[in-house]
Amino acid sequence: MGNIVEIEGVNKIYGTNHVVKDLNLTVEEGEFLTLLGSSGCGKTTTLRMIAGFEEPTTGSIKVEGESIEEKEPFERNVNTVFQSYALFPHKTIYDNIAYGLKMKKVPKNEIKERVTEMMSLVQLEGFEKRYPSQLSGGQKQRVAIARALINRPRVLLLDEPLGALDLKLRKQMQLELKRLQKKLNITFIYVTHDQEEALTMSDRIAIMHDGVLDQLGTPTEIYESPATKFVATFIGETNIFDGTVSFVQDDQVQVMIENGFISGKGTNFKFGEYMTVSVRPEKMKYSDAPVDGFGITAVVKDYVYVGSVIKCIVSLPNGNELKIERLAGQKLPEIGSHIYPYWNIEDAVLIHSKENSIFEALDSIVLA
Repeated sequence: MGNIVEIEGVNKIYGTNHVVKDLNLTVEEGEFLTLLGSSGCGKTTTLRMIAGFEEPTTGSIKVEGESIEEKEPFERNVNTVFQSYALFPHKTIYDNIAYGLKMKKVPKNEIKERVTEMMSLVQLEGFEKRYPSQLSGGQKQRVAIARALINRPRVLLLDEPLGALDLKLRKQMQLELKRLQKKLNITFIYVTHDQEEALTMSDRIAIMHDGVLDQLGTPTEIYESPATKFVATFIGETNIFDGTVSFVQDDQVQVMIENGFISGKGTNFKFGEYMTVSVRPEKMKYSDAPVDGFGITAVVKDYVYVGSVIKCIVSLPNGNELKIERLAGQKLPEIGSHIYPYWNIEDAVLIHSKENSIFEALDSIVLA
């Protein structure tokens, strides 16, 4: 499989607002790629540029190796599904799904065959004569997806398509969408701010932050090996420690933090460097006595029960809180007790801080 979408050096600027910054991204044929980030990060703008609703300020976008900047949205071999469904209220479900084919003057018998196929695919057989007002939110979204898929696009763009649905229905639709995508082998580019949704559905996730692509990888890579502090904090829960490197030997790194010192494994770290350490709550351990390589103490404050999981909240001397997660029934320390948090050093993710480039630049100015 080759690359079906190629985004090269794309910038999008509105006046003084630089929304997308030097974006380079390739999407493989048949993959489910999610653009993930908080509001205003540039993910929807990127999707709209691929669709043709916005034009890049600089850079190029190719679909199937062909530059699409000069093409109108309807000339591009992509279709878009929006959160708002955008169905025609006065048309039946059959006519809503058939609309794109009628515009292309496809023969009636072929339209009927393809609409029937789509109705079956999205599990809406028997709904042909109903109107959108007679459908639930989940059914409307299926109609919107069927209407987009019936044109047999090479790429389907989905902009927060499940955002208006309740939690239970959203989770059900996530699995249905993934099933559809695999069955049809169509490339999906999906925009969401929901981390769990991205982890559940995607082959790869592109995390955007302030217009920049922070990390591109599989859900496992993104969760287990976040490339930046933002990615570490945005995907799932984590415990964050900021500090400076106080000792390095091969790949073993000791970090001085406000509350003491901690350890981890990483490469290319220098003595005195500013850095961040991320440790997931399920990787955290605790002891009643000091542990070699760690010099932090904490007091157990509270427990939070989340179904089968219990989260233990502990407080460091400066008031910062950490979370230690265990399955229900596993042993946890008593509230009010003093403990020594630690972890297997390979379970910590060591992240180079962007602040280093700022400090190095300042140092070079001072030295000059």
